[in-house]
Amino acid sequence: MKLQRMNRRALTLGALAVSGALALTACGSDDNGGSSSSTSSSAANASSANCGTAKKGQQLLADGSSAQKNAIDAWVKAFSQACGVQINYKGGGSGAGVTSFNQGQLAFAGSDSALKPEEVTASKQVCSGGQGIDLPMVGGPIALGYNVPGVDNLVLDAPTLAKIFDSKITKWNDAAIKKLNPSATLPDLKIQAFHRSDESGTTDNFTKYLIATTAANWKYSGGKAWQAKGGQSAAGSAGVAAGVKQTSGAIGYFELSYVGDGVKPVSIDTGASAPVAPSTDSATKDIADAKIVGTGSDLKLQLNYNTKAEGAYPITLVTYEIVCDKGNKADTLPATKAFLTYIASEEGQKVLSTIDYAPIPDAIITKVRSTIASIS
Repeated sequence: MKLQRMNRRALTLGALAVSGALALTACGSDDNGGSSSSTSSSAANASSANCGTAKKGQQLLADGSSAQKNAIDAWVKAFSQACGVQINYKGGGSGAGVTSFNQGQLAFAGSDSALKPEEVTASKQVCSGGQGIDLPMVGGPIALGYNVPGVDNLVLDAPTLAKIFDSKITKWNDAAIKKLNPSATLPDLKIQAFHRSDESGTTDNFTKYLIATTAANWKYSGGKAWQAKGGQSAAGSAGVAAGVKQTSGAIGYFELSYVGDGVKPVSIDTGASAPVAPSTDSATKDIADAKIVGTGSDLKLQLNYNTKAEGAYPITLVTYEIVCDKGNKADTLPATKAFLTYIASEEGQKVLSTIDYAPIPDAIITKVRSTIASIS
């Protein structure tokens, strides 16, 4: 089943790449320079207009968030076929991407967390007359996947999740879980909670949710490294998902694409009229409740982990593309700007929901497009 799923995804990516390339090459090559494209324009119109300023055969180096790598790969394939620009995105992790960007080694970087003040300061050394800015480009739910025999639907809330991952609730038939799932037959089975053994933006965002929603039950400072005691650990989202799949009574956190094939998703009781399951649509609804808290050209978001909006899934991750607002290298600027314009376009964002990511809501992505048009 897993192989079939991977084959279906490969076919989907291939089809998207081909259609994206055809769309990109279908339009003319008028240079729109620094003007902002219409928010309703397609990927073809937004991106091919800049292809003429990018040198065919040029290579761009980028690195950063592994969470967005599947999205970047799909975008790169379509864009490269249309514009003849080669983009090498390593996906070595958010920390590696930001560090390399601030050393002047990359055209752009990807990060699951917005730039810290000290990282913005460091970016001014490579962004002549400007600084690094955060452009929210990829969204996605962090799913809680579980493997409990006989339980096909499971609802949990923030306090219960905190107690499970802090080893305070240790059996699946605990009273707190029963209260949230009155019609389920919960077994007298030990809970095996899996977390990341490596530093991870997924851990950072999951624990930010716990801190924001149930601080009384989660007394850790948070960050990319797991801090709670007990539980099982595994490297990478793939490792955590594999641990859950192979272990009866297990639960873990990972990107939505790892749900399935023996791993079922938890629905979250947020206080809305009905529990919310993780999906690209429910994640986009949550991101729509976010606030832009960056200044100037920076579009850093503050997610609302306490959202009670109907159908909004509260545990989401946003990946930023990091680029100079001013002072980008003259030889890479045209291609970088063209690629960012494409992935922020309507057509580029449509790719995301087909591969288990969440498009950025219109109100935010419109500002992203305007900002990209102004970078220099």
